[in-house]
Amino acid sequence: MTMLAMRRSMIGMLACAMILGAMILGAMILGAMSAAAAQTQLKVMVFPGLSNVPIFAAQHKNLFAKHGLAIELLNTPNSDVLRNGLAKGDHQIAHAAVDNAVAMVELAKADVAIVTGGDNGFNRIFVQPEINGYAELRGKTVVVDAPNTAYALLLYKVLKDSGLNKGDYVVKPVGGTTARLDAMTKDKANAAGVLNPPFSFRAKEAGLKDMGPAAKAIGAYQAGGAFVMRDWAKANSDTLVRYISAYVEGTRWALDPANKAEAIALIAERLKLTPQVAAQTYAVATDPPDNIAKDAKFDMAGFRNVLKLRAEIEGQWGGNAPPPDKYVDLSYYDRALASIR
Repeated sequence: MTMLAMRRSMIGMLACAMILGAMILGAMILGAMSAAAAQTQLKVMVFPGLSNVPIFAAQHKNLFAKHGLAIELLNTPNSDVLRNGLAKGDHQIAHAAVDNAVAMVELAKADVAIVTGGDNGFNRIFVQPEINGYAELRGKTVVVDAPNTAYALLLYKVLKDSGLNKGDYVVKPVGGTTARLDAMTKDKANAAGVLNPPFSFRAKEAGLKDMGPAAKAIGAYQAGGAFVMRDWAKANSDTLVRYISAYVEGTRWALDPANKAEAIALIAERLKLTPQVAAQTYAVATDPPDNIAKDAKFDMAGFRNVLKLRAEIEGQWGGNAPPPDKYVDLSYYDRALASIR
């Protein structure tokens, strides 16, 4: 074979190799695009904080992707944005105090269903350092997220048990836990508020006084959970079951002591905490009996107390709380749990 013929042969082989490589690369790109397209897109809205550790874990370990989902996690500044956005379809799933779902049903007449449990909120009441008892809050301002739901009602209950009724203090809605901490540290006129980790640790560092657990006045309390619009759930039942499956698996990973160091590092990264504060936050999340609920189990007794609290403090339903079935649908949760046992 002449030198020219050998050169032409080599050029031809190289060209074939380049074409084959391009075809393989194209197939890989198309495969990746198809896989991405196959994932169901979901928008999930939450309040920043400790309650989101199962979601962080599910993202970190690719559990949502495992179940064919792509999650966009959105932080809400307050419960109004979260509730209104859910009702309008701006996001499909909300994680917050489940009393927000009750408020949506009762106040906004929205057809909402609570579909998982989560935690008891890890809530503690903080006051300005010069205040030595709840009676000293008479005539002062307390900061809340929204004035008619969840942790605000817990605060009103504690104050009521201490002899202070509505009207004996000023209620100032400022937004989520971040905003409440900011309000109390920047203006001493904001005398009290309910805070949870990691913001409760920052509150102590700032000199605010910890008055103890907010739920001590009622005992068992179902705080955080996931809720959705019922119509969306019915139309997307498989998607919801897959979401709950990934969420439960994330909960299992987060609570497994074998993952402690990795989980603390994840909390530090996602919540922008020092390793020390992240370790404290993890300890709260995993310390029974007030830890993140195993398998995101819904606490029905705690939810009945949520309804009783609303009946007592807000005077709804003539003071007699309705049965919880009106607000809860655990059928999707049961299907999810059965699929991953």
